[in-house]
Amino acid sequence: MIEIANLSKSYNKGTVKAVDALNLTVNNGEIFGFLGPNGAGKTTTIKMMVGLLKPDSGSVIINGYSITDDPLAVKKSISFVPDSPEVYEKLTGIEYLNFMGDVYSVPAELRSERLTYLLDLFSLSDAVGDLIQSYSHGMRQKIVLIGAMLHEPDLFILDEPMVGLDPRSSNNLKNYMREHCKEGKTVFFSTHILEVAEKLCDRIGIIHQGRLIACGTMEDLKELAANRETLENIFLELTE
Repeated sequence: MIEIANLSKSYNKGTVKAVDALNLTVNNGEIFGFLGPNGAGKTTTIKMMVGLLKPDSGSVIINGYSITDDPLAVKKSISFVPDSPEVYEKLTGIEYLNFMGDVYSVPAELRSERLTYLLDLFSLSDAVGDLIQSYSHGMRQKIVLIGAMLHEPDLFILDEPMVGLDPRSSNNLKNYMREHCKEGKTVFFSTHILEVAEKLCDRIGIIHQGRLIACGTMEDLKELAANRETLENIFLELTE
């Protein structure tokens, strides 16, 4: 469960308000889509959620733990995939995945079982022995996703996770996200692909100029906009 209260972050000595008094609750078992125009505050919010940025004020509580007061407890229960993932290029794919397995203390037998499944899911089994520096952008996205899935966290936090994925891998990721949430776990992800958010998410939040301007199911959002046919129409109207 995610509980965000009065979360704010400014840049340039307070002259640019990236996130402005954000309040948001995301429940267990939910796929939550976090949408907004470029520069709206999505990535800044996510970085505060995972402890990469310190908020000016407010709080983030994840699974009962404060990211400010107890960051390790939070990080043990989450996985974060940024919009531009950095990986150790001099490692092979399997070395990177074993490193991630060690970080999260995934037992060897369970690790092997999960890796076999995940590598097959993302069609990366044949390349896992190669150096990551030889990988394409899409392959790097896949290896980072697999590393994030390896310990089956209570909460996935994903920033534009489908960028660079081929259609089959993108579809497999969406199916995995849904199955993950059926187990009572949670997915929080940002995306510019509004069709994906409309079909996949249980609820959607829209942030604009640092403020949450809408939040709810598709039916809830349709009540807020005159042009109610699609999420794209709703999004364009609300962020005009």
